[in-house]
Amino acid sequence: MKSNFNGLFAGSFTAWILIAVVFGGLYGCPRYRVYQQRMEGEAELQRATANRQIKTLEAKAEKESALFKGEAEVIRATKAAEATNIIKSSLSEEYLRYLWIQGLSNGKNEVIYLPTEAGLPILEANRARARAPRTEAAE
Repeated sequence: MKSNFNGLFAGSFTAWILIAVVFGGLYGCPRYRVYQQRMEGEAELQRATANRQIKTLEAKAEKESALFKGEAEVIRATKAAEATNIIKSSLSEEYLRYLWIQGLSNGKNEVIYLPTEAGLPILEANRARARAPRTEAAE
C-alpha cells in the first residue's frame, strides 16, 4: 500500500503543480502584457526626450554659428570701410589725373567714347572700315 500511496501522492502533486502553473499563467499573462507595455512606453518616452535634446543642441549650435558669422560680417564690413577711408584720404585729384593720363598713354588701340550734348556717345563705326584694307570687289 505504501508504494501505491507514493505513486498517488506524486501524481496528485504533479497535477497540483500543473494546475498552479496554468492558473499562474492565466493570472500572470495580462499582468505581463501591462508590464511590457509600460516598459515600451518608458523606452519610447526616453527616445523622444533624447531626440528633443538633440534637436535643442543642434538649434543652439546653429544659433552660435549664426552669431559668429554675423560678427565676422561686421568685422569684414568695418575693415572694408576703413580701407575705403584710407584710399579716399590718400587719393588727390592730381594723382587721379596722373593715373588717368598714364592709362591713356599705356592703352593699346583703346577707344574712349565721350558723351555729347544729348548724352549719347559718339560712335566711330566708320573708323574700323577706314583701317581695314580695301579690296577691289568692295570698291
